[in-house]
Amino acid sequence: MNKYLSAFTGALIAVMILFNGVLANAFGNYISTVLIHIVGLVTISLVLVISRGRTKIQNPAGKIPFYLYSAGVIGVLTVVFTNIGFSALGVSATIALGLLGQTLVSIIVDHFGLFGMKVIRFEKKKIIGLAAILLGVVTMLVF
Repeated sequence: MNKYLSAFTGALIAVMILFNGVLANAFGNYISTVLIHIVGLVTISLVLVISRGRTKIQNPAGKIPFYLYSAGVIGVLTVVFTNIGFSALGVSATIALGLLGQTLVSIIVDHFGLFGMKVIRFEKKKIIGLAAILLGVVTMLVF
């Protein structure tokens, strides 16, 4: 089930980048980012109201590292940067480059066990996957 949800998330991200990019073209990068996050805040607020009592805080503030709260900043920067990329590159190239960056950082995080993650060493056979991704990105950008 998790594999299907992950694939569905990828599809949602493609649609999100398209919608965010169109909003950015209409309102500008910064106003569209504010609008996108206001809609997100309203949406999650409705989810919390509807699920009242069923949502529990599993790890109260103060028991997790402070840097984890920067995820909100990363989310905002992701929206702004994909909006900028969308205008010049389109959806496909923006996502392809984003996936390349995600893959490279993920490999580094796994290999060194950064941020408290389990260490999963890089194996040479993964170079085949990286090469395929890089070839795909180059193909999308050149042709």
